[in-house]
Amino acid sequence: MTDTSRMNRTLQRKNAMSSRHACMLSVVTALVASSTSFGLHKAIAAEPGPTNAQEGVEVLTRGPVHEAFAETVTFNPEPGIVVPKAPPAAIEEVPPEQKPEGENVAWIPGYWGWDDERNDFLWVSGIWRALPPGRQWVPGYWGQSGRDTQWTSGYWADAAASEVEYLPEPPASVEVGPNIAAPSADQSWIPGCWVWHQNRYAWRPGYWAKVQPNWDWVPAHYVWSPRGYVFVDGYWDYSVARRGVLFAPVYFNASVYSRQGFYYSPATVINTAVFASQLFLRPRYQHYYFGDYYAASYASAGFYPWFSYNSSHYGYDPIYAQQRWHHRADSNWERNVQADFQHRRNHVDARPPRTWAAQRAIMTREARSNQKGFVVAEPLDQLTRSKDGLQRFQAVNQQQRQRLAKYEQEMQKYRQERQKLEYRATGTTNAGPAKQTEPARVKFSRSPIFAKSAAELGKVQGPPKRHEVLKPNLQIEPKPRVSVGRRELPKGEPSVNKAQPKPAPPKAEPQGQSKEKSKK
Repeated sequence: MTDTSRMNRTLQRKNAMSSRHACMLSVVTALVASSTSFGLHKAIAAEPGPTNAQEGVEVLTRGPVHEAFAETVTFNPEPGIVVPKAPPAAIEEVPPEQKPEGENVAWIPGYWGWDDERNDFLWVSGIWRALPPGRQWVPGYWGQSGRDTQWTSGYWADAAASEVEYLPEPPASVEVGPNIAAPSADQSWIPGCWVWHQNRYAWRPGYWAKVQPNWDWVPAHYVWSPRGYVFVDGYWDYSVARRGVLFAPVYFNASVYSRQGFYYSPATVINTAVFASQLFLRPRYQHYYFGDYYAASYASAGFYPWFSYNSSHYGYDPIYAQQRWHHRADSNWERNVQADFQHRRNHVDARPPRTWAAQRAIMTREARSNQKGFVVAEPLDQLTRSKDGLQRFQAVNQQQRQRLAKYEQEMQKYRQERQKLEYRATGTTNAGPAKQTEPARVKFSRSPIFAKSAAELGKVQGPPKRHEVLKPNLQIEPKPRVSVGRRELPKGEPSVNKAQPKPAPPKAEPQGQSKEKSKK
């Protein structure tokens, strides 16, 4: 059976389910309560609706953020997390029937993510994404690491690149923040990084740059892979409110997704306001997290509250940098953000709900008491009817959904291509790249998901001009990092309501030195 015919049958099953609404009332009611759509094999769906139709399905209002929605920046990238079992086969995921308007919006399929507390996998739902101009999405994957399974992160590569360069491990970062005051209030600090220069690593200093209100600058950084480290040069991304639609992660019991004919279409949307209040970063897993990760135990597991990540000197959060700039006129903003975190750390009842079912119960109680609390998630159809947001939506017809659903198969093939390329060359399944001293350039096909260039988008829709960066400083001596492997996880405990000391910066060339445009 071809991919197109399989998709046709999938959509026909869904339409058939809608027409049988009356005879399947108990099943449909349970599915609507979870705000998620499911398709089941005809023989199963025709059975009388069981009272436990929701068992084995849990729509979550906390969890990992899809990597393609928000890419993390870690100064000293680590090998990915290692888990004790392999993920199931990818779920058949059907794109929703509504999408944000815009030619540069694409559907990016979901993938299996790891849940430490369940010691099991959960499904990171696919997303509607306004693609970063001039970038292509290289998806992450789970690969074998001895008897275990290891995560290799995805990243936004240059869409014009036809090959990938795997580099030796970068030296220990010497980034410590700005060494001079900001030239003006409309500028933000862009961290420095090591770059491969004249057959060696050289330090490219950080610099102050003008902030663009509707754009986030993602600075240059590295992504670990089993074959080596991939350099991702800096790029402009849309502000969070304009990036698209982030859907809720879901936990499925194996008895649910293993049913013949099962498919899933996400319909519960995460409020992007969580990126300004309930955001965490987990650098070892290279994921943002949202929701309830306030308990002290999460800090010991390497979860950083977003406001402490930049000051920890472990990495850089473009989202926090943009928010801090946005609230630059409010001298109490950072203090209030930290106080809000500490309040939720100390008071369990102040934390957001962990599941969609729990949130619905809270909303019902608040409606009865005429109170209005923070809404983590809402149904997609409710969002599409709203006139308050920045995004407008349009219907996706069956033919378009068929075409979009093919991305799932194409991305799966592309993911496997990347995995073979990176594992075959190492000849090993150890949790670390093969020791190398020279770069390795290899041809790599273009991703099925790529954006228009800045020139194609034009001055109105396109991003601002790229930042100019400082020339590498060859006087700074590279120092090796500790050996790669199963290191102790970095601690994410924040320093709340304390001034962050600024260490003495490394010697760097003066700010007035000549500049050059960023080159990969």
